[in-house]
Amino acid sequence: MKAYIKLFFEVVPLIVFFIINSYHGIFKATLFFMIASVISIPIAWYIDKKVPWMPIITGILILFFGGLTLLFQDDDFIKLKPTIINILFSVLLLGGLRFNKLFLKMAMSKAFDLEERIWKVLTIRWSLFFLLLATLNELVWRTQSTDFWVSFKVFGIFPLTIMFALLQLPLITKDKKKNKK
Repeated sequence: MKAYIKLFFEVVPLIVFFIINSYHGIFKATLFFMIASVISIPIAWYIDKKVPWMPIITGILILFFGGLTLLFQDDDFIKLKPTIINILFSVLLLGGLRFNKLFLKMAMSKAFDLEERIWKVLTIRWSLFFLLLATLNELVWRTQSTDFWVSFKVFGIFPLTIMFALLQLPLITKDKKKNKK
């Protein structure tokens, strides 16, 4: 149940972003997105009783790109943020893999007890998925309206990520069964 509550608070800033954009436009939506993101971090900490590194990193980038968006009144900055975050995550995972640091394992080892080679496969898969998300974000924000991009960010990227994570379950469960034998 704790994981669902945490997920809820990670999704709330996106929902706020979508709703405010629908009624008040991208600049006010960006401001409220920044506020909701900052509020969600201590809630994530309270739920997990540990420092929520991913929301903190994402929150810092939201504040940075959101701040640039509001300062320069240019929505390109907030639209570029998902591209930067996804490339950063991909490079971080691949860089860790290169130096034998499996950051995915460090982040998820409490949830899954997997063989090292499975962690490496998952690291490569997630790295490539993050690059795909960066590419999709670039294609959408550069070719579509702002409202379409906001909808895609909320109703496209999030479901794609959930679907991708679910597609990893056969690999994870196959390895878990093998480890039980």
